[in-house]
Amino acid sequence: MNPLLDDWLERQSPQRLKSKRRSLRFLKEAYSVCVGDFANKPRTDVTMTDAGFRFHIGTPLPDLRQIASWMLTHAPRKRPLAKLIPALWKRHGREDLSMAGLLLANLEANDIGQDPWMAFIHLLQRHEPLMVVLEVAEELVRGGHAVPDDAWLEAAAQQSPQWHQYCVLFLSLRRQAVGCRQLIETAPPGGEMFERIRQRLLEAEH
Repeated sequence: MNPLLDDWLERQSPQRLKSKRRSLRFLKEAYSVCVGDFANKPRTDVTMTDAGFRFHIGTPLPDLRQIASWMLTHAPRKRPLAKLIPALWKRHGREDLSMAGLLLANLEANDIGQDPWMAFIHLLQRHEPLMVVLEVAEELVRGGHAVPDDAWLEAAAQQSPQWHQYCVLFLSLRRQAVGCRQLIETAPPGGEMFERIRQRLLEAEH
């Protein structure tokens, strides 16, 4: 636990989560509380430029989990948190994308208005950083949402080369037999992380 973040959250009013605009402002402030100085700014600047994020403050994932937990516990209503998810993705800060995934994984489908996996792929309207896509998918699985079935993945993979890669990442999170070997083999080439995952999946299917 981050004691600075603990102290800051204790001073916050749940009323800050009543609207999308106020929630976005609350989160940007919360991210900054978690980073005490600018020692890591050169690294975060490089990460932001290379990955195409709008901003990258450098907030650690454990702190983001703590912020999300506070929001889920204290929000007057859960539906506004669900409506916050696409706004976070559109703002496209590094922390925003992780926070969107945390909320998506931990809200009820009734609050979101659809299955969390469907809500997730509707966010992926452009070429997203694969590490973020994998991170959000991991949160969904951790939140109890099983990886979609073969037919769902095969249909999604046909949407674009990027979505084809996303579906391979989703397959890597299956806890039982992976399947979909052809989908894995025919996915467009990716970077080092993607090809390492592809190779591991193919070796597991032998």
